[in-house]
Amino acid sequence: MQVIGKPAKQRTEVRQASLIEAALRLAAQRSPSSITTGDLAHAVGITQGAVFRHFASKEAIWLAVLDWVTATLMARLQIAAASQPGLAALRAVFMAHVDFVMAYPGVPRVIFQELQQPQDTALKARVRALMQQYRQLLMQLLLQAQAQQSMAQDINLQAAAVLFIGSVQGLVMQSLMSDDVAGMAAQAPGVYAIYQRGLLAAEPVLF
Repeated sequence: MQVIGKPAKQRTEVRQASLIEAALRLAAQRSPSSITTGDLAHAVGITQGAVFRHFASKEAIWLAVLDWVTATLMARLQIAAASQPGLAALRAVFMAHVDFVMAYPGVPRVIFQELQQPQDTALKARVRALMQQYRQLLMQLLLQAQAQQSMAQDINLQAAAVLFIGSVQGLVMQSLMSDDVAGMAAQAPGVYAIYQRGLLAAEPVLF
């Protein structure tokens, strides 16, 4: 059935957005690999055949999901990074990522599933591209903090970026295992405080 007054391209974009949202919602409830196009069709109230009028394949749906995640997450992190100076920008990015996961708990399930795949796939390449953008943002913030002398000058920045991402991932994994994603809000500030302490220049010992 056509919607009068709405161009076909716009209708398709709206339906694609609905399917992406449904995929993430279902991924928060169960393994993404178990979600079928029939499940997605039912979630948005269309036939399974109609799904393929908007996406060529099931893989195309998940690629669109990862494209949406990349665009949305990175936009939020960029805004957070620009909102504070120095190391405060890193904390803002940390908390923005935690907030994003709490809002979309299906996202880490999708990402972790793809990273566990032994073979290279288009989906895995999308995840790697997202991680590369994330690392580039972190390196930029770490370099700025070091230039402002708000952190130790001898810090290994590559290692600091790895530890930052690992700290977020550790929080996420624990929240998924305990089925308490909302609990990340209480844990995140303390975890970041420990991370930041490792970046600060050591205070001189007075004799």
